[in-house]
Amino acid sequence: MDDKYMSKLSPAVDFWTGMYLMIIATLSVFGNMAVLVSASRRAALLKAPELLTVNLAVTDIGMALSMYPLSIASAFNHAWIGGDTSCLYYGLMGMIFSVTSIMTLAVMGMVRYLVTGSPPKTGIKFQRRTISIVISAIWLYASLWAIFPLLGWGSYGPEPFGLACSIDWNGYGDSLNRSTFIMTLSVLCTFIPCLVILFTYFGIAWKLHRAYQSIQSNDFQYGNVEKKITLVGVMISSGFLFAWTPYVAVSFWSMFHSQEHITPFVTLLPCLFAKSSTAYNPFIYFIFKRTSWQELLHLQRRIFCCSHRANSPAEGRKLKGDMVFENGMDETCVGPGRQSWSQMMPLG
Repeated sequence: MDDKYMSKLSPAVDFWTGMYLMIIATLSVFGNMAVLVSASRRAALLKAPELLTVNLAVTDIGMALSMYPLSIASAFNHAWIGGDTSCLYYGLMGMIFSVTSIMTLAVMGMVRYLVTGSPPKTGIKFQRRTISIVISAIWLYASLWAIFPLLGWGSYGPEPFGLACSIDWNGYGDSLNRSTFIMTLSVLCTFIPCLVILFTYFGIAWKLHRAYQSIQSNDFQYGNVEKKITLVGVMISSGFLFAWTPYVAVSFWSMFHSQEHITPFVTLLPCLFAKSSTAYNPFIYFIFKRTSWQELLHLQRRIFCCSHRANSPAEGRKLKGDMVFENGMDETCVGPGRQSWSQMMPLG
């Protein structure tokens, strides 16, 4: 096997890296699946900006399913599995999903800035068709940047620690081809989106500050909803930037310094830290999206209640006679006086 694909870490570090990635992958898959299930249960009620949150969940779960298993297997193998072919695949997937994530967050910031009104209820309203077109454009943009190295502009290569692949940052000074690709990618897919995220959320904070000064007592509910929506975006965006900034910093350091100046273990830590962003986004979403928690609890209660009644012949016959559906919700299982999903106001 090529030496560049051999792990530069100790077997013990490789083992715990694999365990860490298994935990992150599990949390990412189940957490983001919960977001998608929650969104699908109220698909007709989703507001247009919420489609961006759904798209972010898709990118997170896509990264976890397409990339993490290969990293986990390589960590336990103490060497990268698959050689050049799997390295190319891993770098391609990483580019598509990471660029899609950061561009989604940038667009999310711009949409939230335009939607947030000052005074309240004066913001721009987006149609779901418009947001869907924007999401398609984001995926096309990310795919284009992922394909460039395959066409000869830039290249993919193994990370310094040997258990992952990405853009060949170390080849920055080897040719004008690689240096122009890395700098253009950095500006258009990292720095500008990050600046957009920062400026839009600062702008949102200022708009909300002005809006709350003019809010009347009957507008309190709107202000509270708007605050929660914005807080979700701020937390997810700041979390993404916090997770990926160390990786970007180390990558740029490696562009201008030889690998002897930084140990493989130091290059490993920012990479693992960056991967954690796919796991905590769903928790941020559910912590601040009280409606989503309500839906999951209602779904759990419905499944438990209906399965319990179906197991009893008498109750099963009664259930068939009494079952009433309202907008897809079984009111018998929910119970009298409880709120149906159609009555829950989405916070997105």
